[in-house]
Amino acid sequence: MHHSEIKADVRKLIADGTVLPAHPLALDADRALDVRHQRALTRYYLDAGAGGLAVGVHTTQFAIRDVGLYRPVLELAAETAASWTKRPVAMVAGLAGATRQAIAEAQTARGIGYHAGLLSLAAMKLASEDEIIGHCEAVAREIPLVGFYLQPAVGGVILSADFWRRFAAIDNVIAIKIAPFNRYRTLDVLRGVAAAGALDRVALYTGNDDHILLDLMLPFDLRDKGVTTRAYFKGGLLGHWSVWTASAIKQFEMCKAARGKDSVPADLLALDARVTDCNSGFFDVANNFHGCIAGCHEVLRRQGLMQGLWCLDPAEGLSPGQMAEIDRVCREHADLSDDAFVKANLQKWLA
Repeated sequence: MHHSEIKADVRKLIADGTVLPAHPLALDADRALDVRHQRALTRYYLDAGAGGLAVGVHTTQFAIRDVGLYRPVLELAAETAASWTKRPVAMVAGLAGATRQAIAEAQTARGIGYHAGLLSLAAMKLASEDEIIGHCEAVAREIPLVGFYLQPAVGGVILSADFWRRFAAIDNVIAIKIAPFNRYRTLDVLRGVAAAGALDRVALYTGNDDHILLDLMLPFDLRDKGVTTRAYFKGGLLGHWSVWTASAIKQFEMCKAARGKDSVPADLLALDARVTDCNSGFFDVANNFHGCIAGCHEVLRRQGLMQGLWCLDPAEGLSPGQMAEIDRVCREHADLSDDAFVKANLQKWLA
Protein backbone atom coordinates (compact mmCIF):
# COMPACT_ATOMS: atom_id res chain seq x y z
CA MET A 1 0.00 0.00 0.00
CA HIS A 2 1.40 3.38 -1.00
CA HIS A 3 1.90 6.13 1.54
CA SER A 4 -0.61 8.35 -0.29
CA GLU A 5 -3.32 5.69 -0.04
CA ILE A 6 -2.80 5.36 3.69
CA LYS A 7 -3.02 9.11 3.89
CA ALA A 8 -6.38 9.15 2.09
CA ASP A 9 -7.66 6.42 4.44
CA VAL A 10 -6.52 8.33 7.47
CA ARG A 11 -7.81 11.64 6.18
CA LYS A 12 -11.24 10.06 5.74
CA LEU A 13 -11.03 8.49 9.20
CA ILE A 14 -10.35 11.88 10.80
CA ALA A 15 -12.97 13.63 8.65
CA ASP A 16 -15.69 11.06 9.46
CA GLY A 17 -14.92 11.22 13.16
CA THR A 18 -13.18 8.78 15.45
CA VAL A 19 -11.91 8.14 18.97
CA LEU A 20 -8.46 9.61 19.56
CA PRO A 21 -7.18 8.88 23.07
CA ALA A 22 -4.44 11.20 24.33
CA HIS A 23 -1.53 8.84 25.02
CA PRO A 24 -0.08 8.92 28.56
CA LEU A 25 3.58 8.41 29.45
CA ALA A 26 4.53 5.25 31.36
CA LEU A 27 7.52 5.87 33.61
CA ASP A 28 9.41 3.69 36.08
CA ALA A 29 10.41 4.59 39.65
CA ASP A 30 13.47 6.46 38.30
CA ARG A 31 11.15 8.55 36.11
CA ALA A 32 12.64 6.96 32.99
CA LEU A 33 10.53 5.75 30.05
CA ASP A 34 9.02 2.33 30.81
CA VAL A 35 9.05 0.93 27.26
CA ARG A 36 7.16 -2.26 28.10
CA HIS A 37 4.17 -0.51 29.66
CA GLN A 38 4.27 2.33 27.13
CA ARG A 39 3.95 -0.23 24.34
CA ALA A 40 1.19 -2.05 26.26
CA LEU A 41 -0.81 1.19 26.46
CA THR A 42 -0.58 1.69 22.69
CA ARG A 43 -1.70 -1.89 22.07
CA TYR A 44 -4.56 -1.45 24.55
CA TYR A 45 -5.94 1.60 22.75
CA LEU A 46 -5.69 -0.13 19.37
CA ASP A 47 -7.37 -3.33 20.57
CA ALA A 48 -10.08 -1.27 22.28
CA GLY A 49 -10.85 0.08 18.79
CA ALA A 50 -9.41 3.59 18.88
CA GLY A 51 -9.23 5.19 15.44
CA GLY A 52 -5.90 6.76 16.24
CA LEU A 53 -3.63 8.15 18.93
CA ALA A 54 -2.56 11.61 20.03
CA VAL A 55 1.04 11.46 21.23
CA GLY A 56 3.23 14.20 22.71
CA VAL A 57 0.14 16.09 23.86
CA HIS A 58 -0.74 17.43 27.33
CA THR A 59 -1.54 13.93 28.66
CA THR A 60 1.87 12.70 27.44
CA GLN A 61 3.39 15.53 29.56
CA PHE A 62 4.84 18.54 27.80
CA ALA A 63 8.03 17.98 29.85
CA ILE A 64 9.04 15.10 27.54
CA ARG A 65 10.57 17.89 25.45
CA ASP A 66 12.94 18.90 28.26
CA VAL A 67 14.31 15.39 28.83
CA GLY A 68 14.91 14.32 25.22
CA LEU A 69 11.88 12.02 25.07
CA TYR A 70 9.80 13.78 22.40
CA ARG A 71 11.16 11.84 19.42
CA PRO A 72 11.58 8.46 21.21
CA VAL A 73 8.00 8.52 22.55
CA LEU A 74 6.56 9.48 19.14
CA GLU A 75 8.64 6.78 17.43
CA LEU A 76 7.65 4.09 19.93
CA ALA A 77 3.93 4.77 19.47
CA ALA A 78 4.21 4.82 15.67
CA GLU A 79 6.28 1.61 15.53
CA THR A 80 4.01 -0.19 17.98
CA ALA A 81 0.88 0.81 16.08
CA ALA A 82 2.34 -0.18 12.70
CA SER A 83 3.41 -3.61 13.93
CA TRP A 84 0.23 -4.29 15.96
CA THR A 85 -2.52 -3.63 13.42
CA LYS A 86 -2.93 -3.40 9.67
CA ARG A 87 -5.95 -1.07 9.73
CA PRO A 88 -5.40 2.66 9.15
CA VAL A 89 -4.56 4.44 12.41
CA ALA A 90 -4.59 8.23 12.62
CA MET A 91 -1.39 9.34 14.33
CA VAL A 92 -1.56 12.88 15.71
CA ALA A 93 1.51 14.52 17.26
CA GLY A 94 1.34 17.24 19.86
CA LEU A 95 3.14 20.40 18.71
CA ALA A 96 4.16 23.06 21.22
CA GLY A 97 6.26 26.18 21.72
CA ALA A 98 6.95 29.30 19.71
CA THR A 99 7.05 29.12 15.91
CA ARG A 100 10.58 27.77 15.47
CA GLN A 101 10.02 24.96 17.99
CA ALA A 102 6.56 24.07 16.66
CA ILE A 103 7.92 23.87 13.09
CA ALA A 104 10.81 21.64 14.22
CA GLU A 105 8.38 19.35 16.06
CA ALA A 106 6.10 19.23 13.01
CA GLN A 107 9.06 18.17 10.86
CA THR A 108 10.08 15.52 13.40
CA ALA A 109 6.53 14.15 13.58
CA ARG A 110 6.08 14.14 9.81
CA GLY A 111 9.43 12.36 9.38
CA ILE A 112 8.29 9.60 11.75
CA GLY A 113 5.07 9.22 9.74
CA TYR A 114 2.53 11.16 11.80
CA HIS A 115 -0.46 12.36 9.82
CA ALA A 116 -1.33 15.56 11.66
CA GLY A 117 -0.22 17.87 14.44
CA LEU A 118 -2.30 19.07 17.39
CA LEU A 119 -1.11 22.64 17.83
CA SER A 120 -0.92 23.94 21.40
CA LEU A 121 -0.98 27.73 21.55
CA ALA A 122 -0.06 27.95 25.24
CA ALA A 123 3.30 29.53 24.37
CA MET A 124 1.52 32.31 22.45
CA LYS A 125 -0.24 33.86 25.46
CA LEU A 126 1.10 37.36 24.86
CA ALA A 127 0.75 37.30 21.08
CA SER A 128 -1.99 39.08 19.13
CA GLU A 129 -4.52 37.05 17.11
CA ASP A 130 -2.74 38.25 13.94
CA GLU A 131 0.55 36.85 15.24
CA ILE A 132 -1.08 33.58 16.28
CA ILE A 133 -2.63 33.16 12.81
CA GLY A 134 0.83 33.74 11.28
CA HIS A 135 2.22 31.10 13.63
CA CYS A 136 -0.50 28.59 12.65
CA GLU A 137 0.02 29.24 8.93
CA ALA A 138 3.76 28.61 9.29
CA VAL A 139 3.26 25.28 11.08
CA ALA A 140 0.48 24.24 8.66
CA ARG A 141 3.05 24.41 5.85
CA GLU A 142 4.82 21.47 7.53
CA ILE A 143 1.97 19.12 8.51
CA PRO A 144 -1.86 18.98 8.41
CA LEU A 145 -3.12 20.74 11.52
CA VAL A 146 -5.63 19.96 14.21
CA GLY A 147 -6.42 23.25 15.94
CA PHE A 148 -6.69 23.27 19.73
CA TYR A 149 -8.87 25.51 21.89
CA LEU A 150 -7.55 24.75 25.37
CA GLN A 151 -9.23 25.78 28.61
CA PRO A 152 -7.42 28.65 30.38
CA ALA A 153 -7.13 26.64 33.66
CA VAL A 154 -4.35 24.55 32.09
CA GLY A 155 -2.70 27.23 29.97
CA GLY A 156 -5.16 28.01 27.21
CA VAL A 157 -5.44 31.37 25.45
CA ILE A 158 -8.90 32.92 24.99
CA LEU A 159 -9.59 33.36 21.27
CA SER A 160 -12.45 35.04 19.39
CA ALA A 161 -14.92 33.59 16.91
CA ASP A 162 -13.14 35.71 14.31
CA PHE A 163 -9.84 34.02 15.16
CA TRP A 164 -11.44 30.62 14.53
CA ARG A 165 -12.91 31.87 11.23
CA ARG A 166 -9.42 32.84 10.11
CA PHE A 167 -7.89 29.63 11.46
CA ALA A 168 -10.47 27.44 9.70
CA ALA A 169 -9.65 29.20 6.42
CA ILE A 170 -6.03 27.95 6.54
CA ASP A 171 -5.56 25.38 3.77
CA ASN A 172 -3.99 22.54 5.70
CA VAL A 173 -6.29 22.62 8.74
CA ILE A 174 -8.22 19.33 8.92
CA ALA A 175 -9.82 19.41 12.38
CA ILE A 176 -10.16 21.40 15.59
CA LYS A 177 -10.10 19.99 19.11
CA ILE A 178 -12.52 22.17 21.03
CA ALA A 179 -11.72 22.04 24.74
CA PRO A 180 -12.43 25.34 26.47
CA PHE A 181 -14.77 23.55 28.97
CA ASN A 182 -17.14 26.43 28.29
CA ARG A 183 -20.33 26.50 26.20
CA TYR A 184 -19.94 30.11 25.02
CA ARG A 185 -16.39 29.55 23.78
CA THR A 186 -17.31 26.23 22.24
CA LEU A 187 -19.96 28.04 20.18
CA ASP A 188 -17.38 30.69 19.20
CA VAL A 189 -15.35 27.99 17.46
CA LEU A 190 -18.39 26.50 15.73
CA ARG A 191 -19.52 29.95 14.56
CA GLY A 192 -16.02 30.72 13.30
CA VAL A 193 -15.77 27.50 11.30
CA ALA A 194 -19.26 28.08 9.88
CA ALA A 195 -18.40 31.67 8.91
CA ALA A 196 -15.32 30.37 7.08
CA GLY A 197 -17.59 28.01 5.13
CA ALA A 198 -15.34 25.23 6.39
CA LEU A 199 -17.73 22.89 8.22
CA ASP A 200 -17.38 20.27 5.47
CA ARG A 201 -13.57 20.51 5.45
CA VAL A 202 -12.67 20.96 9.13
CA ALA A 203 -13.83 18.17 11.43
CA LEU A 204 -14.99 19.25 14.89
CA TYR A 205 -13.54 17.19 17.73
CA THR A 206 -14.60 17.54 21.34
CA GLY A 207 -12.09 17.90 24.12
CA ASN A 208 -14.72 19.20 26.54
CA ASP A 209 -14.38 16.65 29.34
CA ASP A 210 -17.35 18.19 31.15
CA HIS A 211 -19.71 17.43 28.24
CA ILE A 212 -18.19 14.59 26.22
CA LEU A 213 -21.29 12.62 25.28
CA LEU A 214 -23.57 15.61 24.74
CA ASP A 215 -21.01 17.19 22.41
CA LEU A 216 -20.98 13.93 20.44
CA MET A 217 -24.74 13.70 19.93
CA LEU A 218 -26.09 17.27 19.92
CA PRO A 219 -27.01 18.97 16.67
CA PHE A 220 -25.72 22.56 16.57
CA ASP A 221 -27.64 25.04 14.43
CA LEU A 222 -25.42 27.86 13.17
CA ARG A 223 -26.90 30.92 11.47
CA ASP A 224 -24.92 32.93 8.97
CA LYS A 225 -26.50 35.61 6.78
CA GLY A 226 -29.93 34.13 7.44
CA VAL A 227 -28.91 30.61 6.43
CA THR A 228 -29.02 27.83 9.01
CA THR A 229 -26.41 25.08 8.92
CA ARG A 230 -26.69 22.07 11.20
CA ALA A 231 -23.34 20.85 12.44
CA TYR A 232 -22.14 17.94 14.56
CA PHE A 233 -18.98 17.15 16.46
CA LYS A 234 -17.40 14.31 14.50
CA GLY A 235 -15.18 12.73 17.14
CA GLY A 236 -13.19 13.31 20.29
CA LEU A 237 -9.56 13.78 21.22
CA LEU A 238 -9.46 13.47 24.98
CA GLY A 239 -7.17 12.73 27.90
CA HIS A 240 -10.25 11.25 29.55
CA TRP A 241 -10.30 8.61 26.83
CA SER A 242 -6.84 7.38 27.91
CA VAL A 243 -8.73 5.35 30.55
CA TRP A 244 -11.69 2.95 30.24
CA THR A 245 -11.16 3.29 26.50
CA ALA A 246 -13.08 0.21 25.34
CA SER A 247 -16.12 1.53 27.17
CA ALA A 248 -15.57 5.06 25.77
CA ILE A 249 -15.62 3.64 22.24
CA LYS A 250 -18.97 1.92 22.88
CA GLN A 251 -20.34 5.24 24.13
CA PHE A 252 -18.96 7.03 21.07
CA GLU A 253 -20.63 4.54 18.74
CA MET A 254 -23.96 5.04 20.55
CA CYS A 255 -23.65 8.82 20.21
CA LYS A 256 -22.73 8.53 16.55
CA ALA A 257 -25.78 6.33 15.91
CA ALA A 258 -28.02 8.92 17.58
CA ARG A 259 -26.91 11.73 15.26
CA GLY A 260 -29.25 13.02 12.61
CA LYS A 261 -32.28 11.40 14.28
CA ASP A 262 -35.40 13.25 15.43
CA SER A 263 -34.88 12.13 19.02
CA VAL A 264 -32.11 10.91 21.30
CA PRO A 265 -32.76 8.20 23.92
CA ALA A 266 -33.10 9.74 27.39
CA ASP A 267 -30.80 7.06 28.83
CA LEU A 268 -28.03 8.12 26.47
CA LEU A 269 -28.51 11.78 27.39
CA ALA A 270 -28.40 10.84 31.07
CA LEU A 271 -25.12 8.95 30.59
CA ASP A 272 -23.39 12.28 29.88
CA ALA A 273 -23.69 13.25 33.56
CA ARG A 274 -22.16 9.97 34.72
CA VAL A 275 -19.20 10.29 32.36
CA THR A 276 -18.70 13.88 33.56
CA ASP A 277 -18.77 12.64 37.16
CA CYS A 278 -16.06 10.07 36.34
CA ASN A 279 -14.00 12.84 34.80
CA SER A 280 -14.30 15.01 37.91
CA GLY A 281 -12.43 12.37 39.89
CA PHE A 282 -9.87 11.43 37.27
CA PHE A 283 -9.18 15.04 36.29
CA ASP A 284 -9.12 16.53 39.79
CA VAL A 285 -11.76 19.18 39.20
CA ALA A 286 -11.78 19.95 42.94
CA ASN A 287 -8.22 21.29 42.62
CA ASN A 288 -8.52 23.04 39.27
CA PHE A 289 -7.18 20.03 37.31
CA HIS A 290 -3.81 19.95 39.07
CA GLY A 291 -3.88 16.15 39.34
CA CYS A 292 -5.42 15.39 35.94
CA ILE A 293 -2.45 13.44 34.55
CA ALA A 294 -1.72 11.52 37.75
CA GLY A 295 -5.43 10.73 38.06
CA CYS A 296 -5.43 8.98 34.68
CA HIS A 297 -2.23 7.19 35.69
CA GLU A 298 -3.92 5.89 38.85
CA VAL A 299 -6.78 4.30 36.88
CA LEU A 300 -4.27 2.65 34.53
CA ARG A 301 -2.10 1.55 37.48
CA ARG A 302 -5.08 -0.18 39.09
CA GLN A 303 -5.59 -2.13 35.86
CA GLY A 304 -1.91 -3.11 35.58
CA LEU A 305 -1.28 -0.94 32.50
CA MET A 306 1.16 1.27 34.42
CA GLN A 307 3.60 0.50 37.22
CA GLY A 308 2.99 3.71 39.14
CA LEU A 309 1.80 7.32 39.06
CA TRP A 310 5.17 8.95 38.41
CA CYS A 311 5.24 12.12 36.33
CA LEU A 312 8.41 13.72 34.94
CA ASP A 313 7.83 16.62 37.35
CA PRO A 314 8.08 15.22 40.90
CA ALA A 315 5.69 17.98 42.05
CA GLU A 316 2.97 16.56 39.79
CA GLY A 317 0.85 13.94 41.50
CA LEU A 318 -2.57 13.31 42.97
CA SER A 319 -4.12 16.15 44.96
CA PRO A 320 -5.28 15.77 48.57
CA GLY A 321 -8.63 13.97 48.47
CA GLN A 322 -8.28 12.90 44.85
CA MET A 323 -7.60 9.22 45.63
CA ALA A 324 -10.86 9.07 47.60
CA GLU A 325 -12.69 10.65 44.66
CA ILE A 326 -11.19 8.07 42.25
CA ASP A 327 -12.25 5.32 44.70
CA ARG A 328 -15.79 6.75 44.69
CA VAL A 329 -15.95 6.97 40.89
CA CYS A 330 -14.62 3.43 40.44
CA ARG A 331 -17.21 2.16 42.91
CA GLU A 332 -20.25 4.14 41.67
CA HIS A 333 -19.51 3.82 37.97
CA ALA A 334 -17.93 0.35 37.91
CA ASP A 335 -20.18 -0.59 34.96
CA LEU A 336 -18.50 2.13 32.86
CA SER A 337 -15.03 0.70 33.42
CA ASP A 338 -13.34 -1.73 31.03
CA ASP A 339 -11.55 -3.68 33.76
CA ALA A 340 -12.65 -7.06 32.39
CA PHE A 341 -11.43 -6.20 28.88
CA VAL A 342 -8.04 -5.12 30.21
CA LYS A 343 -7.73 -8.15 32.48
CA ALA A 344 -8.43 -10.51 29.57
CA ASN A 345 -5.74 -8.97 27.35
CA LEU A 346 -3.09 -7.48 29.64
CA GLN A 347 -0.54 -10.28 29.35
CA LYS A 348 -0.72 -10.14 25.53
CA TRP A 349 -0.14 -6.36 25.59
CA LEU A 350 2.77 -6.64 28.02
CA ALA A 351 4.46 -9.43 26.01
